Amino acid sequence: MNGKDDMPQSSGTPAVSVLVPVFNEASHIGTTLAMMCDQEVSAGLEILVIDGGSTDGTREIVGNVSARDPRIRILDNPARQIPIALNIGLRAAQGSYVARMDAHTLYPAGYLAAGLTRLKAGDVEWVSGPALATGVGRWSRRVAMALNTPMGIGGAVFRRLGPERDVDSGFTGIMRRRTLENLNGWDEGWLVNEDGELAARVRAAGGRIVCLPEMAAAYTPRDSLSSLARQYWRYGQYRAKTCRRHPTSMRPSHVLPPAFTLITALAFLPGPYSWLPRAGTAVWIAAAVMIAGREVSRGRPPVDSALLPAIFAVMHLAWGAGFLAGCARFGPSFGALAHLARTATNRSSATLSEVRDRDRPAGAATTDVGRVG
Repeated sequence: MNGKDDMPQSSGTPAVSVLVPVFNEASHIGTTLAMMCDQEVSAGLEILVIDGGSTDGTREIVGNVSARDPRIRILDNPARQIPIALNIGLRAAQGSYVARMDAHTLYPAGYLAAGLTRLKAGDVEWVSGPALATGVGRWSRRVAMALNTPMGIGGAVFRRLGPERDVDSGFTGIMRRRTLENLNGWDEGWLVNEDGELAARVRAAGGRIVCLPEMAAAYTPRDSLSSLARQYWRYGQYRAKTCRRHPTSMRPSHVLPPAFTLITALAFLPGPYSWLPRAGTAVWIAAAVMIAGREVSRGRPPVDSALLPAIFAVMHLAWGAGFLAGCARFGPSFGALAHLARTATNRSSATLSEVRDRDRPAGAATTDVGRVG
């Protein structure tokens, strides 16, 4: 991957192909499509809506909009799986650049333009923006509040606003079509975490993924605890699969939910050392309550804030249990754990060396080189 733009664009061909997998998105798709059509792309764009057989009127809404805007095309996804939908869109794409955009996410008008400008500047393969959780329903609002705290964000840098930064995975975003084709698109064995798996291959090939603040997009999280639990259970399973296939993709934060899940389970077992997992669970509860109290002090609704520990518990336990189930289903991630251990050891060694160098008196010799026998 060379990070350069040398693909000529034919006259009349859109520069950007936007891939939008959908299934029963009637409540969001009209607003989302309107914002996509307003994207400021001077070289033109096409919007490929890949429908998995929606039964709630989504297809009819898209059809009505496409009748007025020929840039919108509808494609069929009989398998009803996201990575398959994305590959259907990739094969049909005409643009030199391909953007993935979600049907339940609101993107700023300059989203694609900012991504294009950064890609053309060189040295990156994937440009995305922060994913900002924004609730619309009662529970969706509470989940969004949780996702905007340290216990909800975890190690996902792309969930934070800030200056341009390198990330290990992007939230939707834009790439060169050539990059995707060279990597054979999305892996259809990843029904969830397909972007995380793709990101691991991009980085393994030497590509950079960056997150731009001007591409921040607002997405709507789940609106019930049960749907949140199902979502995080699946997230955890397929993150385990990704870590097994790509050991360097594991972050330290990926270890915490399964560890917390195991500690919580052990806390209910009798025995002379049961106080240890109970103490660990108590520390977690104290942290969750402290965050809830902080949200109240910031003027958040007291009821919503009081429910944060329950939401954190659902997120962490469902993700952690899913990760453990994924290890049982796809195989344990021993290689990823070994990678984390090596990384931690190397960092500790580097830190100790820095401390020794800082504490050494000025002018002190560090080697025997040049000493006369």
